[in-house]
Formats: sequence, structure tokens, C-alpha cells
Amino acid sequence: MSRPGNWWRRKSTAQQVETYTRWSFHFFAVIEVAAFGLPAFSQVGTPLSGWLLLVVGVHALCCAVTASRAIDWTRGRREQPVRLLIMLGAVTALLAIAAIGLAERGPDTDGVDTVAGSLFGGVLSFGAGTLALGIRNRRRVFAVVTGFAAGGGITAFPLGMPGSTALATAVVVLVGAGFLAFTSLFSVWLLNAVYALDEARETRARLAVAEERLRFGRDLHDVMGRNLAVIALKSELAVQLARRERPEAVDQMIEVQRIARESQREVREVVRGYREADLDTELTGAQGVLRAAGITCEVTGESAGLPAGVQSALGWVVREAATNVLRHGDAERCTVTLRVAEGRVVLTVENDGVRGPGEGRGSGLAGLRERLSAIDGELRAGPAGKGLFRLTAEVPLPESVGEPGSVLLPAGEVAS
Repeated sequence: MSRPGNWWRRKSTAQQVETYTRWSFHFFAVIEVAAFGLPAFSQVGTPLSGWLLLVVGVHALCCAVTASRAIDWTRGRREQPVRLLIMLGAVTALLAIAAIGLAERGPDTDGVDTVAGSLFGGVLSFGAGTLALGIRNRRRVFAVVTGFAAGGGITAFPLGMPGSTALATAVVVLVGAGFLAFTSLFSVWLLNAVYALDEARETRARLAVAEERLRFGRDLHDVMGRNLAVIALKSELAVQLARRERPEAVDQMIEVQRIARESQREVREVVRGYREADLDTELTGAQGVLRAAGITCEVTGESAGLPAGVQSALGWVVREAATNVLRHGDAERCTVTLRVAEGRVVLTVENDGVRGPGEGRGSGLAGLRERLSAIDGELRAGPAGKGLFRLTAEVPLPESVGEPGSVLLPAGEVAS
């Protein structure tokens, strides 16, 4: 059974920012109801206050739905909610006019005037701020804000409000709507920036993998290109000599055989160099890649003096662990610790990127377990509490370390 907070921890940083932004605008709807709907019960009569609460609630609901659809449009998941924007603008204008009418034509009490004035300014401010989410052009946003403020001031004159009061009302609407519109624009900008950084980090990780593949392919090309060309030429020469029944054809084929064996040896060396990565090289490479992706990485411990086979196996662990941190987690910090205790080498990789319940059992870790089991090692991976994920690899030091001629073959290879 998953813990209550796992749904949040499974999200990436960009998804968490989006969820926070989305629910912030939903909370704005609650603020609108609490600030402009509920106070009516203490200032006006019960029947009228109930209607005012209903009206504010409907407007707040329209703002929440429009904000949600506008955020989806910002992320490219749906088309621009034009109809919702038009509907919200119309509802906002109608409610603002109704609020002024209530102040001028409603019950002649101070409570009604206060509620109507706050309702007028609040509806226009929250409406304009929400409309800014669905408009990308800043000039249009400015036009919406100033239009609402000017419209509020102009509408007040036919209803009998003094000029100074209408002007003050327009200024209040301009300030409130402008603040909420700026908040909306900044929230959208921040959300897009976080997603762009997240995509950049994923691109860096893919480029690191692609660069390694290119290096391996380039090494194979350098080794095999020349030798295969020589083999082709000598084979063609041997065919021509054989057709003429010349004895030199045998010498040419012997040379082809020698070059083929030499090519096989060189390919094995390239593959062995790729699979038997030096542990220090892997630690340095992992630290560089993680830092390039914006993840703080600290490495402690020395690999000097460890057998080549142990370094090869642990180098694969470091490579796979770094790949998992980049690909599966959302880490900000990663620590790699290497130590020797009681005849065993212990490598620990810990990061604060939280994983889902299915992670930690992928094919990559399964392959590492097989590789380590071949040299009596073991691998453990799983959550370590407080949002941490820990991978631990233990490899025993061979008893023959230091004896002349002792060789520890890496997992998956046999002596030829």
C-alpha cells in the first residue's frame, strides 16, 4: 500500500510546479468566495446574502475552470479555451454591472453599499486576472485590464455615482486586476521555464548516452575499417592467383587469416575496454554528467589498488546508477561512497530522487546483479527513507590479490 505522499513524490519537479500552480488558481476561487461572498451574511439580510453568495460562487467556479483549461492550453495539451474566456468575460461584466445596480437601486443601507462595492472590485479583478492566463500577448492582457477598469468607471455614471467615486473605483479595479494579471503571467512564465529546464536536463542525459555510443562506434570503425579493406584486397588477389594456379595464393590466404585473427583480437580489446571501464574514469564521468544535469554529486573513497575485475564490475554499477538518476529520478543531490571493509569493497550510491513503486527492479539492475553474482558480489537497491533512494554493491576482494599471475576476470568473460 502506497503512502499518502507518494503521489506527490512520484512527480517530477516540473509536474510538481504545474500542480502547485494549478491548485493556486483553484485556491484563488476559494479566496474570492471567502472575501466577497461570505461577508454578505453579516452585512445584509439573509435572502439577499444567499443570492450574493451563489453569484460569487458561480463566478469563482467559472474562474477555476477557465484557469485549469488555460494552463492545459499553455502546456499544449488542448486548444485555446476561447469560448470559456468569452463566457468568463461576459459573466464578469454582468456581475459588475449588477453590483453597481445593487449599490444604487438596492436597500439603502451601509452594509449593502459595502458589499456591492467589494463585489464590484473583486469580480472585475479576479476575472481579469484569470483571463490573462488564456492570453499570451502582453498587450492584449494590458488591454483587458485597462478595459475592465475603464468600463467599471464609465458604467458607474449612468447609475448615478459621483465622478470622484467612479474614478476611485476604476483605479482600484486597475490595481487589483493588474496585480492578479501580473501574477498569472509570471506563473505561466515560471511553469514554462521549469519545463524547459527539465527538458534540457533530459536532453543532456540523452546526449551523454549518444556521445558514448558514437565513441564506441568510432573505435570499432577505426579498428575494423582498415583491416577489412586489407582483407578484401588480399582475398581478391588470392582469387586471381588461384585461378592462375599460382602457389602464392596460399600465402595470401594465410595472410588474410592472420589479419582476421588480428582484427578479432583488436575488436575484443575495444569491447573489453568498453566493458572494463576504469572505476576512477566512471566516477569522474558520472560526477561530470550529473553536475551538467544540475545535480550536485559528491564522490568519496579511492579505487587505487583494487583488482581490475573488481573495478570493472563496480564501474558498471556506477554507470548504471548514474543513468538511473538521470532517467528515472528527480534528484537534486547524489553521493557516491567507496570503501573497503572486512575483505569486501562496498560501493554506495544515494540520491534524493524519489522513484515509483515499480522502479529499482529494471533490466539494468537485473543485469548488474548477474554480473556481480559471477564474482560472488551482491546488489541492493531501494528507498532509504525521507525521499532517498540507495543502491549498494558489495564485491569480495579475491584472496589471491597481490600474488603473481593472479587475474580476476570480469563477469561475462572467459579466458581464451
